[in-house]
Amino acid sequence: MLKAAFRAIARLGPRRLTLADVAKEAGVSAAALVQRFGSKRALLLAAAKDVATGADYIFPDLRARHRSPLAALLGLAECMAFLGPTPEAVANNLAFLQLDLHDPEFQRHALAGSEGTQAGIRALVKDAIRAGELVRCDAGRLASALQAALNGSLRGWAVHRHGELAPWLRRDLRTVLEPYRRRRPT
Repeated sequence: MLKAAFRAIARLGPRRLTLADVAKEAGVSAAALVQRFGSKRALLLAAAKDVATGADYIFPDLRARHRSPLAALLGLAECMAFLGPTPEAVANNLAFLQLDLHDPEFQRHALAGSEGTQAGIRALVKDAIRAGELVRCDAGRLASALQAALNGSLRGWAVHRHGELAPWLRRDLRTVLEPYRRRRPT
């Protein structure tokens, strides 16, 4: 049901979303959603809580799919691209940020998710340093910069609308990482 909620949020945004929209997307009755969640707010909070745990599965998956920590860092572009194939879908997903910033219950989940993501990025940066892919640096600061680049790049793509989202994000990640890349002697 939460996956259906995410799809409906991407299509409609959290404000226009109704339980009937999510029910239709999930192939269940609105009454089933009411019985499970009780209200639209409770459904949105459950979705926010689920997103907050995303780092628990995103980073192990990145490590499994990529041979190197640096490649896994660049793979974050595809992970973020799930927010939407269109600028409208990105905008609808980013509208959730308003809830996160104004409502303490949503903000708690947003903070947990952000901290989990930053910890996952920081661990990959440290591994890339150990693997000789990146020069020694403050892994926490670089992780923060990479997270900021991802978030800003997502918004930039939605505004500029050039190409697809994942390559746009990957380009910006590469730009931030470039000064930290270890040059191998030739």
